[in-house]
Amino acid sequence: MLDRIKAAIPNTITCLNLISGCVAIYMAFNLQVQFGPLVGGHWALIAIGAAALFDFFDGASARLLKSFSPLGKDLDSLADLVSFGVAPAMLVVNSMLTYGSLAWPAFAALLIPAFGTLRLAKFNNDSEQATIFRGLPIPANAIFWIGVYGWITKYGYPGWPVMWLLIAMMCWAMVGKFKMFSLKFKNFDFHENFCRYVILAAAVVFVAIYGLAGFAWAILLYFLLSMLRQSRI
Repeated sequence: MLDRIKAAIPNTITCLNLISGCVAIYMAFNLQVQFGPLVGGHWALIAIGAAALFDFFDGASARLLKSFSPLGKDLDSLADLVSFGVAPAMLVVNSMLTYGSLAWPAFAALLIPAFGTLRLAKFNNDSEQATIFRGLPIPANAIFWIGVYGWITKYGYPGWPVMWLLIAMMCWAMVGKFKMFSLKFKNFDFHENFCRYVILAAAVVFVAIYGLAGFAWAILLYFLLSMLRQSRI
């Protein structure tokens, strides 16, 4: 019985990730509707952020409890697709429909979950990615789009050609064969986690300067640092 409970804990946390993603999708379709103290767009960002926290803790709990399983791995990928693929795509679609002058370009954002699916399928079938990533992790994709939404609400809509360029860039990044280091901490050793600390510090600075838009700059820095460290990853 105890073993069953231990095995269920990580999967339960993963399901909370999925539920958070579903909430984010609903809120993305109500960007400017007031829900209590915040509008739907802000709740969507909070829900995606909650999904990211659950995504971190399901892996951490699985390692702590030594409760790994093929079911848990597949469940994690399915939850990530919803929370970090479909949810940010719906945020982008509805942002382009709300703030843009044309409707049809918005549907290019549907490529985000399509390429996110390819990214997760490659991850699940590549044993090398147990230690490093090939291509941009799908949670980083979601964080980037949080930053883009923040930019749109604070600085204005950049136009659909720019949005198309960003969509193409992120889709390419998710399925690329280049190496990227993981942002998850296995310990707090400064030397071993130097780049992770740099990203965290930079994210704080970027958000302090640009608001939510700073998250997009933090992900671009993560990409740049990974490119600079290709031979060392």
